[in-house]
Amino acid sequence: MSTTRVLAASAVSAAAVAALGLAAPVAVARDGMGAHPSNIVVLPSVIARGGQLTVTVDGCPGGGFMTSPAFAQAPLTPINGANQTAKGTATVNANARPGAYDVTVNCSGRTLTRPAAFTVIGGVRGGLGGSVGTGATPTDMAIGGGLVAAAVVGGGLFWMRRRAERRI
Repeated sequence: MSTTRVLAASAVSAAAVAALGLAAPVAVARDGMGAHPSNIVVLPSVIARGGQLTVTVDGCPGGGFMTSPAFAQAPLTPINGANQTAKGTATVNANARPGAYDVTVNCSGRTLTRPAAFTVIGGVRGGLGGSVGTGATPTDMAIGGGLVAAAVVGGGLFWMRRRAERRI
């Protein structure tokens, strides 16, 4: 009889431990302790100022937020149906300097940084063909004037020679 009681008591203990073991991850996930951010993906990896980035993070079931020196703090929202994945979009500041930038995500108090996650490139001056100057310099004017004068003189000589050939 005593062996039966010992086995019964162990079975009850094992069932209690199993029930507690199954309930523990649920309690941890509700507290946010189940968040272990990993695999930060930033698309596109090269972007112009004012462009919009999409950031996806694995291991972030409750969402959170992302930050970078190139954009303001933006939210991360859980993706339904995805396995603990969160996603967010951010707009790169119009005055961000060209270069590589890090992205830091915060999921339920746990942070992860991806160094050099994306690169901001400098924009071109639209409509100006990428030029920086505002007009022709005196040297440009002198060269252009010399070329025009040479063309007029060369054309005049060619014309005079053709006229002289017709008289013969």
